Amino acid sequence: MRHVKILFETLRSVRLTGPMLAAAAILGGWFLVALTANFIAPHDPDAIDIVHMLGAPSAEHWFGTDQVGRDVFSRVLHASRVDLLLCVVGVLPPLLIGTTLGLLSGYFGGVVDVIFMRIYDLTAAFPFFVLVLAIVGVLGPGLSNFIIALALVGWVTYARLVRAEVLVVKESEYIQAAQCLGFSQPAILLHHVLPNVMGSIIAYGVSDAVLVMLAGASFGFIGMGAQPPLAEWGVMIADGQSFVLQAWWICFFPGLAAISLGLGFAFLGDGLGQLQRAQAS
Repeated sequence: MRHVKILFETLRSVRLTGPMLAAAAILGGWFLVALTANFIAPHDPDAIDIVHMLGAPSAEHWFGTDQVGRDVFSRVLHASRVDLLLCVVGVLPPLLIGTTLGLLSGYFGGVVDVIFMRIYDLTAAFPFFVLVLAIVGVLGPGLSNFIIALALVGWVTYARLVRAEVLVVKESEYIQAAQCLGFSQPAILLHHVLPNVMGSIIAYGVSDAVLVMLAGASFGFIGMGAQPPLAEWGVMIADGQSFVLQAWWICFFPGLAAISLGLGFAFLGDGLGQLQRAQAS
């Protein structure tokens, strides 16, 4: 109850800035769409209708139809579930793994720190997308393998960020006081060190969600992410690239949806950054 009360008081004291309000409107709208897609979608997203192939936007099909007559509007709505899930599942495993290893590496140092730094040096020698693409190429195309590849590569950046924060925090007077009072190492890490680095990690994780979403769309576009006939914005854009001159709507509306979701996470990351700077000053 004490933690819930502290959280409530913290949220009540937060002043919503312009970016935070924009993020709340955009992300809240997309989460609502994802939750109610089955009810608000006017057509079955996978229903093929060869009579209405490449149909332009109309009163019956608001975003037109694709090359096999599927309703683009319904597919965009259902695809929001996949892309939002990808943003969450693609960020959480690297965040949890990286935060844990960064805490241990920065606080204890020694052999753990040396091993981590060598892993980071090895990973940093290759571009992020190249490593992810290589892992997906070995495991095989598919959304689950793409998420596994993100977890195997993405944790390094989180660990490096946490390690840098911990190296500063552990020299603070309150940490030294806790050590002198005989607090256990796990208690110091969980109750004193971790809360003071979580602000930066959450802000970075929100910004990273934008990259994960764009990466998911990009890998779906090249056939290495979500696989047809699953409704996913990158896959939909890839499906429509051959018809872009005669049926622009197949690519345009999924692309617009991806941009708007990316802007929502970008606004949220910017707002959290402003809040963190305000609290520090």
